[in-house]
This record gives sequence, structure tokens and C-alpha cells, in this order.
Amino acid sequence: MISRTDLRGSLPRDLRVVLPRAELDVEAALEAVRPICEDVHHRGAEAVRELTARFDGVELASTRVPAAEITKALENLDPRVRAALEESIRRARLVHRDQRRTDVTTQVVPGGTVTERWVPVERVGLYVPGGRAVYPSSVVMNVVPAQEAGVPSLAVTSPAQKEFGGLPHPTILAACALLGVEEVYAVGGAQAVAMFAYGTEECEPVTMVTGPGNIWVAAAKRLLKGVIGIDSEAGPTEIAILADATADPVHVAADLISQAEHDVIAASVLVTDSVELADAVERELPGQVAATKHGERVTEALSGRQSGILLVDDMEAGLRVVDAYAAEHLEIQTADAAALAARVRNAGAIFVGAHAPVSLGDYLAGSNHVLPTGGCACHSSGLSVQTFLRGIHVVDYTREALACSAAHVCVLADAEDLPAHGAAVRARFGWEIPDEA
Repeated sequence: MISRTDLRGSLPRDLRVVLPRAELDVEAALEAVRPICEDVHHRGAEAVRELTARFDGVELASTRVPAAEITKALENLDPRVRAALEESIRRARLVHRDQRRTDVTTQVVPGGTVTERWVPVERVGLYVPGGRAVYPSSVVMNVVPAQEAGVPSLAVTSPAQKEFGGLPHPTILAACALLGVEEVYAVGGAQAVAMFAYGTEECEPVTMVTGPGNIWVAAAKRLLKGVIGIDSEAGPTEIAILADATADPVHVAADLISQAEHDVIAASVLVTDSVELADAVERELPGQVAATKHGERVTEALSGRQSGILLVDDMEAGLRVVDAYAAEHLEIQTADAAALAARVRNAGAIFVGAHAPVSLGDYLAGSNHVLPTGGCACHSSGLSVQTFLRGIHVVDYTREALACSAAHVCVLADAEDLPAHGAAVRARFGWEIPDEA
């Protein structure tokens, strides 16, 4: 059901070549989404509606969801789901509120200061996937940090669903209502990203698009980056578990399966120095997979090239492997889990010990579950308040402060053969460089 790779003895210099990873050719998808995005650019809402009919089989009178439908979805929401979503929102707000940045002013010289101001982007478009599963949790994870950052205008889009009369899934709409989001669109795929980027008669353009989606969404985000800011190009979801002989194979198997049920190309990877644990997990998997609802999907994901068990000599080697893998989600299930977690450099989010499964982070830990995939955690972060803020340096110098800097500015301008730079300073002092230096 799941492959095993023995890395004991010696680790290759470039671990990336031996690590399991899903194939996701975003570059090839670019050519498919380019005409879609150009069509939306030139024909606006009409193109979006036609593309929705073609790809989702839904004829839309309008791409925007009526306010009454959002209210109705909340009224009809299962009270237990509502309570869980409200607690998820409460915890996410606690964590993300503490991420707010404060302006800092530094005195560089007497009379000369630089202030870093943190300003939210003006308007964001938040993409919530639909299809194999419904993700109200992604509404929470996108909206809460944007709101806590102070973004003044935000809109949510999620694919139109045939079975719900061309609207997004009602639980998505209910989550929007709980968060006070009134601007919601029933549009998915590349056309949704293009709608946000270029705007239509029904949707004002945005400055940034965030949220996970399929390969077509990722390709559109890559194509339109520059027209809009983006958080990341989300690829297939992934879990890596670093575990030793103290880990419970029942827990490990359950956590591998939990991620595999997302998609047939989801990645589930176990890194361990214990052959006994690897054997026990392999024995445990078939029974748990047979008992789960999406067993066929899980089986395909676990048996794919993107999943596997990696045997290493010890936890030092294990750390090297998980740092090279740079997992979206990394669980540490070892005797000294907290100490090992503190040494990890590359991961989207780290889950420490036997009682912090990825499922907790998906819904209720308070952390954000929109995280870098495909090894991008070595250079990128998950979604946060910081995603929606821009740092602006405000330079404020008096005449005296400029005078004591003028000589150095002019010297450096001449060194770079940019004499007009120096002249811009001299002009303020009768074309003479002040004596102060």
C-alpha cells in the first residue's frame, strides 16, 4: 500500500532527488489558463459566466451570491457545525491578533528618523476551493488574518455547485456570514483568479489573491502575479511525520490517512529510525483504510510516488531528511518531540507530540492551515496577518540632519557615477556641500 525507501548507511548529498514528491506541472498548465484569463480580461462577467457553464455545468444569472442566500445558509446551518466554526474563528482571532505589527520609529541621527509603517493592502480576493470536499475552514483561515490586518475590502469566491442551484456549498456561505463577509462569488478555477485580477462589471479588481486551489488556480496565480499579489502557488497537500520507536503506530497510520483523504495526489510521508515502527504502521494501514469513507482515494494517494516510508539511521539523519523535504505539515512523534521540533528549520507548520495531529491545525488549533507546499517551506511562510501588510519606510530629516549627511551622499553618488544624485543635495545648500560630515 505504501512504498519504503532505505536511507540508512549514508544520505545522498542532494536529498531532494530521493524524496517522494507529487508531480505538478504548473508550467504546462499555464498555456491552458492563459486564454481563459485573457478572455475574462477582455469580456469580463460574460466570459466568467460562460466559463462557469463550460467547466462547472452551471448557468449563472450573476456571479455574485445574493445576500439573502448567505443569510439563509447561516439560518439553516447545523447548530453543532455553527458552534465548531465559531470556536474555530475565536481561536484563530486570538492567534492572528497577536501577529499585528506596530509602527517603529528609529532616530538615525539627531533630527533624522526613519519610521516603518505597516499598511494593509487595499482589497483582497480570497479563494476557497470546492469539488471533492467542502472547506468552510478555509474561509476562516483566509478571512481572519485579512480582517485582523485591517484590510478594508475583501471578497470570497468558491466554485458554483450544481447540486446547490449554482451557489457555493451552503456551509461555505454560512462561514462567510459568521465572519461578516457580504461579498461572495460563485466562481472557481482560473476564471476566478482572473475575475479578481482584472475586475468585471460585477466584481471590482483586487490587489491580492490568497487561498489554495487546484493546478488551474495555481497556474492562474503564477500567470497573473504582478497584476496581483499572491500568497503562494498551492500544490497537493502533504504531511511528513518524524517518529521514533516511542510513537504509536495507530496514531501514525491515522495521521497519514487523514492527509491522504484530501486528494489522490496528496502526500503522506513517514520518516523513522525504527524498523519496528515502520512494520507496525504498514500492518495498521490496510485496516484503517478499509474502515474510512474515502478508502479508494486514500489507497491511491498512499500508493503513489508522492507517499512513502523513509528509514534513517537516527533522529539526526531524520532531521536532515525532514528539513530537505520542507513539509507543509510536519508532525514530530518522538520521545523528545519538543526539543527536535525546536531544531527544525523548514516546515509550514510543526505539530509537536502525540496530541497535536494535523487535523487539529486544520480546524481548531488557532494556527493557519494555508501553508506552503512542494518544498516551498524552505523559503516561504504560511498565511498570516503579515501576508496582508506592507512595510513603508517614512524618512523625515531636518535641514541640519541632511547637512551632516550631505558629504557622504555626494561621495557615494560620485562613486556610482550618478552626479545628479549629489546635485539634488547640493541644491539645498546653495550648491555647496556643508562642512558637517
